[in-house]
Amino acid sequence: MIQYELNCNFPNQHYIQFKAIFPVNESVTILKLSVWRPGRYELGNFAKNIRNFRVYSSQNKSIEFKKIDKSSWEIQSENESEIFIEYEYFASELNAGSSFLDETQLYVNPVNCIFYSDNSKDEEYCLKLNIPSNWEIATSLKIENSSLFATNYEELADSPFICSHYLAKETYEVEQIKFHIWFNKQKFIDWDRLKKDFVRFTQKQIQAFGHFPANEFHFLIHSLPYAAYHGVEHLKSTVITLGPSYDIFGSQYNELLGVSSHELYHVWNVKSIRPKEMYPYNFEKENYSSLGYVYEGVTTYMGDLYLLKSGVFNLSTYLNELNKQLQKHYDNPGRYNYSVAQSSLDTWLDGYVQGAPGRKVSIYTEGCLLAFVADIMIRKAAQNKYGIEEVMKRLYVDIAQQEKGYEQADYKLILEDVSGLSFDDYFENYINGTRPYDELVMNALNYLGLELVQKPSSLYSESKLGFKVLSKGKNFVVQAIHPQSPAALGGLSLGDEITAVNDIRLNGDLNQWLQYFDSEQKSLTISREGRMMNIQLTGSDNCYYFDYKILLSNLITGDQMNNLRSWGEEGIDF
Repeated sequence: MIQYELNCNFPNQHYIQFKAIFPVNESVTILKLSVWRPGRYELGNFAKNIRNFRVYSSQNKSIEFKKIDKSSWEIQSENESEIFIEYEYFASELNAGSSFLDETQLYVNPVNCIFYSDNSKDEEYCLKLNIPSNWEIATSLKIENSSLFATNYEELADSPFICSHYLAKETYEVEQIKFHIWFNKQKFIDWDRLKKDFVRFTQKQIQAFGHFPANEFHFLIHSLPYAAYHGVEHLKSTVITLGPSYDIFGSQYNELLGVSSHELYHVWNVKSIRPKEMYPYNFEKENYSSLGYVYEGVTTYMGDLYLLKSGVFNLSTYLNELNKQLQKHYDNPGRYNYSVAQSSLDTWLDGYVQGAPGRKVSIYTEGCLLAFVADIMIRKAAQNKYGIEEVMKRLYVDIAQQEKGYEQADYKLILEDVSGLSFDDYFENYINGTRPYDELVMNALNYLGLELVQKPSSLYSESKLGFKVLSKGKNFVVQAIHPQSPAALGGLSLGDEITAVNDIRLNGDLNQWLQYFDSEQKSLTISREGRMMNIQLTGSDNCYYFDYKILLSNLITGDQMNNLRSWGEEGIDF
């Protein structure tokens, strides 16, 4: 057994103190820290947060060691049956995949900060938590007193925990599986409404797969006082950060439902149905896969669709979510340059930031829309007997439950087997290629009696000048520029901070002044890397950015209505 002890001395400094005992049986022992965490397909390099790493013998004598790469420590363990290590981990970032310590809570994602060795990965871990007596512990791990137990490193790495005096919990049951909802620091909780909605989408997901991969599940929800939205999947739990706290059961409630359904679906899709390259996870290096359009894209699509199918969302609410994906798709010129499969590989290259303008696409957005297209292709061919949920069920039963990983060829084969169609064109041109698939989306919408309405953006900066901005106090920072637009040709750059229009100081009213000077040339005063300059822009009769909205057709036929009801199930109530 690997024994750990965690202390929270001086929590205002955000350093967690760790002590551990590792059994050893070799002259040289190499202890390792993960370089990434599942659910975030980019390098995290958590070793950058380690301070004061030390090694001792059972006689409390210092043992020689050296760091041999960014996340590995080589320890001279000859003549030792066990070694003692101590170190501190800087836990100052509170999101769904990090670790955090302050005077009110200890939140640990073990994959960030717990060591393993090649010989100890299959050993049981015990974590003794020295925390205030009035703090509760929220986790999927086995708890005895204030100690947590994991059967091996992978279970521990996949099992975050929150310790706090401000935890609240309720439990619901579906198919004899207990689901626990934990809130940390949420003052007002509408438990009746919440549990009713969670039961409904949970039932639909389990019904679709016929089996739940774990014996229980925990939703660990951090309620934050500022705007936040993030979720990370685990086999027996998910961590969600959402805020601001006062609005979680107001305008943010649909976001809470959306991220919760999404992360629950991940219990099957990626925690169980896993690409071959990630079976098992390799915590020492990148786990490259081109299948992000499945493990994130299909999850994005199905997470929201199950809210519709279960009646938690009505059609209008669901379409608002699909609209967001379509808007992101059309706003990103990267779709002409890089496929979704290539972009999946490159999450390891430039992470989840915008990166070079117009270079790549989002595996979430493109994967979601291509899953929608595939779903309707299947439904049309199978006369609504099957949809993409049948494909995912077969991936789960035929591959995941056989303890195997899947490849693109497996996914394609099941799509074709379920539908009776060839998916050669789908993969060659849209998954692995960059051919526009507008017509496929339109056909899918039409099958359901839906239509896509396109109109020029209501913002002058977007429609007439071709740039998008983010407000910064009274000013605006350029976030996107449409190629060949007046903004692009006039010399505007990403990151420019616009402070004035035609020498009039902005006061949060950029588009009002641009519209006011519609017929005139517009001089934008900008700050660029510490320099002030003026950019001259002239409006155009062309439109560069559009707003997109999916609507129920006024001319929907009986067949289309039947298709819509079969697809949307309980959410279609006319």
